Amino acid sequence: MTVLRAARALDLPDWMIFSGAVYQKVLNHLTGRPQDYGLKDYDLAYFDASDLSWEAEDRVIRRAAAELPPPLDQLVEVRNQARVHLWFESRFGEPYSPLSCSTEALERFVSTTNAVGVRLEADDRLTLSAPFGLEDLFSLRLRPNPNRPAEGFRRKVSGVLARWPELQVADAD
Repeated sequence: MTVLRAARALDLPDWMIFSGAVYQKVLNHLTGRPQDYGLKDYDLAYFDASDLSWEAEDRVIRRAAAELPPPLDQLVEVRNQARVHLWFESRFGEPYSPLSCSTEALERFVSTTNAVGVRLEADDRLTLSAPFGLEDLFSLRLRPNPNRPAEGFRRKVSGVLARWPELQVADAD
C-alpha cells in the first residue's frame, strides 16, 4: 500500500503497479510464504506519449525515488509504457509495436499468470486489470501468453518454479 499511495501521489498519466509486485504477493499468500518473499522490485508503469525521451522518463524515475521511503526508493522500477517499443527488441530479441495505454502492456507479458496490474484510486478503491483473468493465478498455474513466442515463457519458468515449486506449468507449445 505504501508503493500504491506513493504512485498515486505522483499523479502520473495512466499508471499502475504490475507484474511481480502483484502476482508474487498473491502466490506468497496462497503458498503461506512471507509477503515479500521472492519480490525483487515493484514495477510502476505509466503511459505518457507526449515526450518519449529517456530524459523525460528519468525525471519521473527520480521523482518516484524521492517520494518513496528507503528501501522502497530503490525497489520501484518506473517505466513509461509509451516508449517500451524503443528498446524492447534490442533487450529481449523480439519486435514490440507501440502501445496505446498501460493496460495493453499486460496483454504482452510472457505469462497470463503475471499479467495483473492494480491502481489505487483517489477514493482508495483498487482498480484491477487482468486481461487474461485471474483463474491461472489463483489456481497456481503458470501459463504462457498465447500471443507471445514461447521462448520468453520458457526462460521465465525456471526462476518462478525455483521460488514457488507448487505451481503447475501449462504446456508452452
